[in-house]
Amino acid sequence: MSFDKLNSPVDLGFTVLKNRVIMGSMHTGLEEEKNGFSKLAAFYAARARGGVGLIITGGIAPDRFGRLAPNSAKMTNHSEVEEHRLITKAVHAEGGKICMQILHAGRYAHHPFALAPSSIQSPINRFAPWSMPFWIVTQTIRRFVRAAKLAQEAGYDGVEVMGSEGYLINQFLTSHTNNRRDEWGRSFDNSSRFATSIVSGIRQAVGRDFIIVYRLSMLDLIEKGQSWSEIELLAKRIEEAGATIINTGIGWHESRIPTIAQMVPRGAYSWVTKRLMGKMRIPLVATNRINTPELAEQLLQEGACDMVSMARPFLADPDFVRKAVSGLSHQINTCVACNQACLDFIFNRKTASCLVNPYACRETELKITPASIIRKIAIIGSGPAGCSAAITLAQRGHRVVLYEAQDKIGGQLNLAAGISGKHEFKETMRYFQVQLNVWNVDVRLSNEFRLIDAQGYDEIIVATGALPRAIDIAGIHHPMVINYRDILEGSVKPAKRVAILGAGGIGIDTAMFLLKGNAEQSVAEFTNQWGIDQAYENRGGLKSATPVENSAQVVYLLQRKPGKIGARLGKTTAWIHRLELKHAGVKIKTGIQYERIHDGGIDISLNGEVQTLAVDQIIVCAGQTSNNKLYNELLSLNIPIHCIGGAVTADELNAHRAIEEGTLLGLKL
Repeated sequence: MSFDKLNSPVDLGFTVLKNRVIMGSMHTGLEEEKNGFSKLAAFYAARARGGVGLIITGGIAPDRFGRLAPNSAKMTNHSEVEEHRLITKAVHAEGGKICMQILHAGRYAHHPFALAPSSIQSPINRFAPWSMPFWIVTQTIRRFVRAAKLAQEAGYDGVEVMGSEGYLINQFLTSHTNNRRDEWGRSFDNSSRFATSIVSGIRQAVGRDFIIVYRLSMLDLIEKGQSWSEIELLAKRIEEAGATIINTGIGWHESRIPTIAQMVPRGAYSWVTKRLMGKMRIPLVATNRINTPELAEQLLQEGACDMVSMARPFLADPDFVRKAVSGLSHQINTCVACNQACLDFIFNRKTASCLVNPYACRETELKITPASIIRKIAIIGSGPAGCSAAITLAQRGHRVVLYEAQDKIGGQLNLAAGISGKHEFKETMRYFQVQLNVWNVDVRLSNEFRLIDAQGYDEIIVATGALPRAIDIAGIHHPMVINYRDILEGSVKPAKRVAILGAGGIGIDTAMFLLKGNAEQSVAEFTNQWGIDQAYENRGGLKSATPVENSAQVVYLLQRKPGKIGARLGKTTAWIHRLELKHAGVKIKTGIQYERIHDGGIDISLNGEVQTLAVDQIIVCAGQTSNNKLYNELLSLNIPIHCIGGAVTADELNAHRAIEEGTLLGLKL
């Protein structure tokens, strides 16, 4: 496919962007690390080298009140300017352009000095904000302007003003968070003046030849959100105030509608940006769940936007643009929108990385170097651990043979990719297959490794993964009892009345498979299910949701532990799964004990009371255990043996850990 539109320049009058791709803002955690700005410089330089047209940094606060957390990065003085020069010099050396995002958290600030238009506490923050006095409002505007001026001094090509996602500027724009009675509230004209005053103040301070991107909330997805007429009017006023580009923001963080998670269809929110197209003189940017150059090109060709913004796809592959325009889009390591190593890490105060790319945010630490001694290495198992090890070793020059007992690579990724809402893992398997071919790995499918096969190898890596864990319940060998692989692989068909034993990640995935199979949800189906109003007749873009119909099947999801299901899943996705199961009518029971299985179903006890669940199929999802039998046998040989992934331990096993372990071992040997 040709990417002529994607790769065409954007003339902003005073400067030209070499293509229509923006690397969207994302916080990495490096902003607060020791020597973090040196690491950030390498991180952004890699993306500039990869060909992105314009980079936007993670959010930088204009003052200490606007920080997301007490130690979050800010831009308030000249000493901080010096740190940022490391970034701008590195990006410019690679021929790139970069803007600093200015973000004031408002009531989302996780510290006791949070400020907001009104003292209305956010449901996702334990700190109630202080209502901003009149003079603090005007002071905050000046501090946005000061931050922009300092960013210009630091060498940035521009700034992005964060006016969406429910942060401070967004909080001024709706009665959901603004009940002021002064000239910063009461009417849209008053409340919108905070945003326009910031943009006009910045333009006056920085002059004409400086990019100002405004991140406009085009779809709040909350009650009492903005109306479409208000959004359109604000966009025009922001343009008049001096903005160069308007970027799209979707949903407040407290909204209970998924916006970037894996189950959101690709390009699900591009219709919002398209609605504003033709009404502005400055470029409009579409965003959210755009993760392939093919989709980006399609949106541009259809007139849905003037530019596209992608954030996580540049964690997954810094060379995304270069590969696309060079005819190598099949070699792009595609973002699977899992959030496991990016957003979930940030929410747990860890440095961000990427499930499919362990090098992300570790550019100064992890480097592929030629091996000093070339070895012949056997890898047993082609799941994510085995594939990542094989590719890394081959990149370093080793001779690698990859054994796989099944007729295709991927291991348990094949199971995941067959579940509705997790299709993106097909892209990971595609990437692995392409890289195995590019680096000439000898892949031997339908080939079960035996001890006799070990002869002739200098090293052996065991990546045989994990097996379903068995549980001990009276009647566990009843014919109605199966394990999750039987269902997900299709060897057993789902029954009408099912009990799932175990409500962790595997149990939830199995429940979703029973409800939706492997069907990919369309944008229309998604918006209807979650109550998104594409006609925009209601404030916030909300309408009544249409739950997924599941009248033909009864599903029980059982958990021994009390409390919420999916407690170990990531913060950004667990709540979505719980809502999906609730909408579908899944019967969730926690804090129970399994008593016995019999012809009539399964007996469970809850608070000492025994009850029978009349089911005709029981699916065991009680976790996994290491498949390490072969590893233990190989230890008897006089050959270095290594074990990675689920074969080491199945506890807390996920694709991120497996890929990272495979990559790190590949860099070490």
